[in-house]
Amino acid sequence: MTYVGRFAPSPSGPLHAGSLVAALASYLDARAAGGRWLLRIEDVDKPRSVPGADRVIMGQLEALGLHWDGEVIWQSARDAVYQHAFDDLAARGLIYGCGCTRREIAEAADARTQGVDILADSERPYAGTCRHGLPPGRAARAWRLRVPAGIEVFEDRWLGQQRQDVARAVGDFVLRRADGLWAYQLAVVVDDGAQNVTDVVRGADLLTSTARQHVLARMLGLTPPRVMHVPLILDPRTGLKLSKQNHAPALDLTQPVVTLNQAWQALGFTPLTASHPETFLRAACAAWAARWR
Repeated sequence: MTYVGRFAPSPSGPLHAGSLVAALASYLDARAAGGRWLLRIEDVDKPRSVPGADRVIMGQLEALGLHWDGEVIWQSARDAVYQHAFDDLAARGLIYGCGCTRREIAEAADARTQGVDILADSERPYAGTCRHGLPPGRAARAWRLRVPAGIEVFEDRWLGQQRQDVARAVGDFVLRRADGLWAYQLAVVVDDGAQNVTDVVRGADLLTSTARQHVLARMLGLTPPRVMHVPLILDPRTGLKLSKQNHAPALDLTQPVVTLNQAWQALGFTPLTASHPETFLRAACAAWAARWR
């Protein structure tokens, strides 16, 4: 099977040091495998998208020598594709309307999970309040997937074997949000399937989304991609991951090899000596292949 990887940033701002670690790892893994590396702009969350940020991101990648294959896909142009997948699930009775507010979901989850560890990102599992029908006087706000019982097991190439009881840890998760937008979980699974993505290399903050994405992929008749979740870059002042929400500074492109070396070292490698991004990436690809391929 031909390797197909992808980098899928959200255009809520320019790339920062944390997002470059994921982009570099994804790029090197694809190139070391002799595969394709795609770029997808994940702008399905329209309120968070910043006009022009997608072009800034593309310019940053090109300045660092991270050239993608084929055409760029924007999720905002794929509404009909997501609707088709949604309709397929709905026709099989696998989706239901939920009338719960965020506060009600949190309160029900807290009562349900007393004494039980919840997900590291503070996500509260949905208690299934509307699974068997909306309460009297309530209208559907969001639409949820009926998650089957069982333990989802997958091998993470960086972190090893992972297990999650999705029904218990996450519950029936949202596919279409209360504001009418498609949920990230649906969009990413549909797009990975449509693009024949075989391998997903991304930041460890998305590890907790993997099990539910695998469940959804199989329900749509898709083969879940292999996964590798790489370390996050933390802000030394706060201990929080670098992110656009936490006002992480944009990448310094005045010295591209220095910037690439910083991401490379965050992945556990020793610095490389190179005069241009292209020579750096060739050496990095060889070192990556020796360790991971």
